[in-house]
Amino acid sequence: MTDLPAARTLHRKGHWSGPASACTLTYDDRFLRRKVLTTAEGARFLVDLEHTESVDHGDAFELADGSLVTVNAAAEDLLEVKGHDLVRLAWHIGNRHTPCQIEADRLLIQRNHVLSDMLHHLGAEVREVTEPFTPEGGAYGHGRTHGHAH
Repeated sequence: MTDLPAARTLHRKGHWSGPASACTLTYDDRFLRRKVLTTAEGARFLVDLEHTESVDHGDAFELADGSLVTVNAAAEDLLEVKGHDLVRLAWHIGNRHTPCQIEADRLLIQRNHVLSDMLHHLGAEVREVTEPFTPEGGAYGHGRTHGHAH
């Protein structure tokens, strides 16, 4: 099928140690089961996990030979959201099931002109930024939520 080294094990951040190569992936690219990835050094490998996984910044794939490849969050085009009522703004973002990185003084979401307009209307300060995106995971453990089937 392929002669690329295979990674069939994913170690979560804080549950692995030692030297590692690195690959940089966007938020959308960090949701995968089977995919060919490339390290920063240009080495290609096949991720071949049993189930689709939401991979976070700092997690590591273990290749068949025992070597590790850590995952870094890529810089992405985002919206930085600030305002006097950040909790209310976060509620409106979450009500739309939009991935959101929550920080003490700001929220980060993927660029979306409809959400930007809504947030402006709610009194938010919104500006375009390019940074790594590491949104909150699902409420019931590690991972993502999708749609309204809950």
